[in-house]
Amino acid sequence: MRKTVFTGTGVAIVTPMFPDGSINYEKFGELIDEQINNKTDAIVVCGTTGEASTMTDEEHVEAIRFCVERTAKRVPVIAGTGSNDTGYAIELSKEAEKVGADAILQVTPYYNKTSQRGLAAHFNTIADSVNIPTILYNVPSRTGVSIALSTYEELAKNEKISAVKEASGNLSLAAETAAHTDLDIYSGNDDQLLPFLSLGAKGVISVSSNIIPRQKHDMCELWFAGKFKEALELQLKYLDLENALFCDVNPIPVKEAMNILGKNVGECRLPLIRSEQAKIDKLTAELKKAGLL
Repeated sequence: MRKTVFTGTGVAIVTPMFPDGSINYEKFGELIDEQINNKTDAIVVCGTTGEASTMTDEEHVEAIRFCVERTAKRVPVIAGTGSNDTGYAIELSKEAEKVGADAILQVTPYYNKTSQRGLAAHFNTIADSVNIPTILYNVPSRTGVSIALSTYEELAKNEKISAVKEASGNLSLAAETAAHTDLDIYSGNDDQLLPFLSLGAKGVISVSSNIIPRQKHDMCELWFAGKFKEALELQLKYLDLENALFCDVNPIPVKEAMNILGKNVGECRLPLIRSEQAKIDKLTAELKKAGLL
């Protein structure tokens, strides 16, 4: 039977860095505790926002292990273990399961891309290699390929595949997936949370939760309680801020915003570099407008 991994807000947590680019685990632990104390419903570690693409294998597994141990079963931990190399994704996924992750997040293969039949084979092979649920991650703006409805229908036959993080921005595809499969759906875009919830989504995997964790949780909680007007008011209140968090390549702006707020998470690793001052000024203005500064 298909297992729901979480309901509500899962934070796509940043990976804090020291000036030399190494992972600041003390700060990482503080961020994890802050998220859980503010009602975040799941931690997504080593995703796009966590800069997994520039981690060594050892760092990748250690970051997942640390997150699992620090979370201590208070909320589920979802480990990003995707790759455009199916075999490598399997290796990482097995390691994530070994250190205690509750689920894995699998991005569509990038650069080499593959066909829709190839996507189905890729995801099914990875999901079948572990005993924890798989969440698919559809983000064509980064990978150059989108999962088609027919492929979702095929993948939904595999009960080890639990859900999809739909970050295509395509509400019609989300609606069709909800209508034609029993996969759980999570919005992959913060600004589309309420439209996704109206289609029956279970919640969101969120970048903005790094700076507004309680508010993001509350948007979901209010919606599920039938308080649609209040949920909408929150969504709209933070909409400009959430848009500003994508004024540059993610996770550059969210790390900038966290540093402005005094969280001292460090900079991104190359090839990502600090934003221009105009963008930092825009972030500062939106943080002030949202009452966070």
